Formats: sequence, structure tokens, C-alpha cells
Amino acid sequence: ILCVFLTAFFANKLEHESKHCNGKGFQRQGSSSFDRVYTANQNCGHAYPTFLAVLWCAGLLCSQAPAAFAGLMYLFVRQKYFVGYLGERTQSTPGYLFGKRIILFLFLMSVAGILNYYLIFFFGSDFEIHIKTITSAISPLLLIP
Repeated sequence: ILCVFLTAFFANKLEHESKHCNGKGFQRQGSSSFDRVYTANQNCGHAYPTFLAVLWCAGLLCSQAPAAFAGLMYLFVRQKYFVGYLGERTQSTPGYLFGKRIILFLFLMSVAGILNYYLIFFFGSDFEIHIKTITSAISPLLLIP
């Protein structure tokens, strides 16, 4: 639900900037401030499918609590990226890099879950408890910028 609210916020900012710059409904041409809002909205929209896929896989295959924490952090970082993009372009860089780190964490959680499945299938060894302990210990490190 938070993802929907964030997307609605981005769309509302885009609509407001479009009406403010053009005086009409949504049009692609406009001022540089409109172009920044439009580009930030497009960038955030293009990143969501990847985010949702790795979030779902990490929660399903590895551990739900660290995946949910990383998902909430990612939504916060996307908001920071969007607002930073509206200012100077260098203000969006920390949000972008932080978002990449969170996506990498979720991806590694997914890979660990898949490897654990194959270890169980082929060798009968289950490392799920160890993986959950490690991901739970590492997830607070995502707060470090």
C-alpha cells in the first residue's frame, strides 16, 4: 500500500508541475522543472518492477522480516531520490546509490534462498536458520549511508 501512495505522490507532483508550467493538462513539453519532475517520475516507475520482483523473491525464499525492512527502506530511498532530483541533480545521487545497495541486498537474499533450496534438494543440508540469522544481522547495516 505504501508503494501505491508513493506512486500517487509522484504522479500528483507531475500533474501539478505540468499544470503550473503549461496551464493545461499533462503535456510532455515544458520548462526544465517539469522535465526534472517527469524524468524523476519515469526513473522511479522503471525501477519498481525490479524492486517488487527481488522483494517478493527475498521474502519468499529467504526471510520475510529483513526483506520487509529492506522494502520499507527502499521506499524511503525512492522518496529521497525523487525529492533530490527536483533540486540539483547531485542531490539525487545518494538516494540512487542507497537504492542500488538495497536492491543488491534483496538480490543476494534471493540467491541465498535459492542456494539453500538446492542444498536441501541435493545434499539434505538445511542452512535456513543460519541464513535468516545472517540476513537479520545485516539488514540494520542498510541504514548506514
